[in-house]
Amino acid sequence: MSKLVVFSFLGGDLNKGFLVVTAQLWHHNQFFPMKLTGSLPAAPELSELYRRWQLLYTAVHQSLGRNQRIKVHSQDITNISINDFDEVCQQLQANINAWLQFESFQNIERQLRTQLNRDDEIRVIIETNIVLLHRLPWHLWHFFEDYPKAELALSNHEYASHHVLLKSSAGKVKILAILGNRVGIDIDKDSSLLEALTDAQTTFLVEPSRKTLDEYLWKQDWDILFFAGHSTSLANGEIGEIGINQTENLTIPQLKNALKNAIRRGLQLVIFNSCDGIGLARNLADLNIPQTIVMREAVPDLIAQEFLKHFLIAFAGSKPFYLAVREARERLQGLENEFPCASWLPVIYQNPTTVPTTWLALLGNFGDTKFMGIATKGKIANPKSQLLTVLISIFIVAVSTVGLRYLGVFEKIELQTFDQMLRLRPKEDPEPRLIIVEITEKDIQSRPEKTLGWKSVSDSTLATLLNKLQKYEPRVIGLDIYRDFADPLNKLNPIELPTELGKDNVVVVCKSRDRKYDPQGVKAPKDVPVERQGFTDGVQDPDGIVRRQILMMAQEPPSTCKTPYSLSLQLAARYLFAENIQPEFQKDYVQFGSKVLKRLKPGRSGGYQQGVELGGMQLLVNYRDTDYQRVSLEDILTNKFDPKLLKDKVVIVGVTANTISDTWSTPYSAAQQPYQETPGVLIQAQMVSQVLSAVLDERLILWVLPFWGDMIWICAWSVGGSLIVWCVRSLFDRGWVIVAMVFVLYGVCAIALFQQGLWLPFIPTAFGVVTSGVVVLFIQSRREFSTATHSLRE
Repeated sequence: MSKLVVFSFLGGDLNKGFLVVTAQLWHHNQFFPMKLTGSLPAAPELSELYRRWQLLYTAVHQSLGRNQRIKVHSQDITNISINDFDEVCQQLQANINAWLQFESFQNIERQLRTQLNRDDEIRVIIETNIVLLHRLPWHLWHFFEDYPKAELALSNHEYASHHVLLKSSAGKVKILAILGNRVGIDIDKDSSLLEALTDAQTTFLVEPSRKTLDEYLWKQDWDILFFAGHSTSLANGEIGEIGINQTENLTIPQLKNALKNAIRRGLQLVIFNSCDGIGLARNLADLNIPQTIVMREAVPDLIAQEFLKHFLIAFAGSKPFYLAVREARERLQGLENEFPCASWLPVIYQNPTTVPTTWLALLGNFGDTKFMGIATKGKIANPKSQLLTVLISIFIVAVSTVGLRYLGVFEKIELQTFDQMLRLRPKEDPEPRLIIVEITEKDIQSRPEKTLGWKSVSDSTLATLLNKLQKYEPRVIGLDIYRDFADPLNKLNPIELPTELGKDNVVVVCKSRDRKYDPQGVKAPKDVPVERQGFTDGVQDPDGIVRRQILMMAQEPPSTCKTPYSLSLQLAARYLFAENIQPEFQKDYVQFGSKVLKRLKPGRSGGYQQGVELGGMQLLVNYRDTDYQRVSLEDILTNKFDPKLLKDKVVIVGVTANTISDTWSTPYSAAQQPYQETPGVLIQAQMVSQVLSAVLDERLILWVLPFWGDMIWICAWSVGGSLIVWCVRSLFDRGWVIVAMVFVLYGVCAIALFQQGLWLPFIPTAFGVVTSGVVVLFIQSRREFSTATHSLRE
C-alpha cells in the first residue's frame, strides 16, 4: 500500500517555535486526506548545532583531502578530529528526535502510525519556506527507521500544478547532461554512467556557453536534466548557482524562461550531482518542476559518482523513484569511514501536485529496461487496458444517450434548440410569387351583413372579393376560409359565391375529421369538385408550436373532407403546372421535375422520438423570417392597391383578425415581445412558399438523418470527444476542451442546418460529449490522484 504524508510548518521558525504544524495523510485511491494539527516548540539549539555540524563537516573533508565539487574558501574551525565530528552528529540526531517528541507533535505521529504499516511505501514531504529546515537531516528522525520504505522529500509552501504540452514518446528517455566547470574535480565517471543507459538518449554539453545551454533547453523535449560540476548556494540558501564553464556561473533565475519552456514540454526530473544544491532546488521549485535531486552540502567526487550509479541502477530497474533514492542514499553509508555523513547528502525536492515519475513512464512504457548490460523486466502499467476501460465507459455513455433520446427525454429541448438555430439565420426576401388578401378586424367590423352561422364575412362579400380578384389575372386563388354552409342569397348582389367558387383557378378548403377534437371535420363548399379542394389540417408539436406541414394524407371514409392533398400543395402544384413542371406523387415523396420532397419517416425522425404522429406525408417547415406581401379586403374592394401585385401570383385569402381563433405558435413566436402567435393564413403562405422556392429557387428543404445515422453521429462525437480529452494532460485544460467541443458541435450543427438544411441532433450529442468527457475526467482524476499520493510500484 502506498501513502503520502505532507507536513506543513506554518507561522514560525526554530527560535520562536511553530504554533501550527499540519499533517495530511493520503491513502491510495483516496480523494480526501486525513488532516491532523499540532505544534512544535522553539529549538534554537538546533540552529547552533547545525551551524557547528556544517563547519565541522567542511573542515573534516578538507583535512582528509577529498576532492569536492566546490572549493572551500575559508574555515571557521581548525584542528578538529573525527571524534569531535561524530559527537556533533550524534547531538544533532538526538536533538532532532527530542524536538519531534514534543507532546503536541507526538499526537500527530501517534495517529499517523495507526494508519501506517511497516511495509507501506510512504512519501514524506516537508513543506516550509525556511532554508534551515530544508538543510536539517530529517532522515535521522526515528520514524524513517521504523518504516523502511519511507523516504523524505522537501517542498516550498507555494506550488502549483504544471501544464505539460502533449508530446509523443520516442521510446527513449531523453537526457540533457551538462558537464560544467571541472577544475579540481572528476566528472568523467558521471558521463560514463549516463552513457551506459541503453534505454536513454543522452546529449552531453561539455562546459557550454550560456547561449548554447539556453538554446538546447528551448529547442528539444527533455525528460531529465543532469548537471555535474561546481555549484553553490548564495544568500543563505535562497539562490543557487552553477558553474557551466570555467568563466561563467549561472543562477536558476538566469535560466528561468528556458527552464519553464523545458518543464512545459515535459521535463520531469533534474539531478544536480554537485555541491550545496539547496538554493538550486528551492529556485527550481518556484518554477513548479516535478522533482529534483540535490546534495545538501559539499560532496566528494566518489560519493557523487556512487550515488548516481546506484540511483540509476535502481531507477532504471523499475524501482519507484522514492525507493530508488533511498536505496542509493543508504548504500553510501558503507563509505562513511572515508567520507563522513555521505548518506546525509542526497535529498529530493518534490512538487506535491505531481506524480513521482518512473523510468517506464519516461520511456513511454516501451519494452524492457536495461542498465549497464543488466536486463530487468519492468512491470508495465498497460495504457491499452486503461484506454479499454475508457472506451467501454464511453460506449456505455453513448448507448445510454441514444436510449434516453429514444425514450423522448431530450425531445422538448431538442425542439427548442432547433427553433433557436432557425432564429439565428439572417432575414430573407419576401416570396415574390405570393400575396395574401387578409380580412382584418376592421374589415369584419365594417361589414355587418347578415350571415348564417358564425362567419368572418358574408358569402356576398366573399363573392364580390373573388370576382374582383379574377379581373387582375392571378394564377391561382386559395380560399383559406371555411364555407361548409351557405348564406341566404343576397338579391341586391348579382355576384353569387357558388359561381365564383366554380372557376378553375380557385381552390377551397376543408378540414379532416379528428376523433378527439372534431369528429366530423369541415366539409368543402357545395358543388366544388374534390380536385380543387385542399385540407388545412395543421400539426402542432406537444409544446404547441407548428414545425411541420402535411402535404398529403389519406382521409378516413367517414370524413366530410375527401381530398388527399393539402391547400399548400394544391396551390403550389397549380402554380408549377403553369411553369410546365409536372408533379409526381408517391407514398414517401413528392417530386416536381428534379426536385424531390421526402417525408419525415413515421415513428421516430430527427428530434421527434416520443411517438409523435408523423402520419401522412409531412415535411419540416423551413420558415422564412420575413413578412409576406399583404393587401386588405377593404383595399381590394375600394381599389386602393397596385393591380400588378396580383397578376400571375398565388393569392391566398384568409383572416388575420384577432377575434377569429385561427392563430398558431411558430419557432419565431418566442423571439417576439410580447409572445405573438401567427394567423393560420400566414402559415399557409409559409408552406406554399416552401414548395415553390424549393422547386424554382433551390431553396433548402429541411431534412434529418435516419435513426441509424443519428446513432452514429452521437456515438462518434462521444467517443471522439472523449479521446481528445484523454489525450490532454492538464485537468484545467480538459475542462476547457469539453466546453470548446460543445461550442464546436453547436457551430457544426448550425452550419449544417443553414447550408444543407440538415437538422442534426445537437442536444443528445452535447449530452454524450459532456458526459463521456466527465467520465474520462473521473477516470483520469482517480488514476492521477492515486499515483499522486504514492510512488508507482513494480
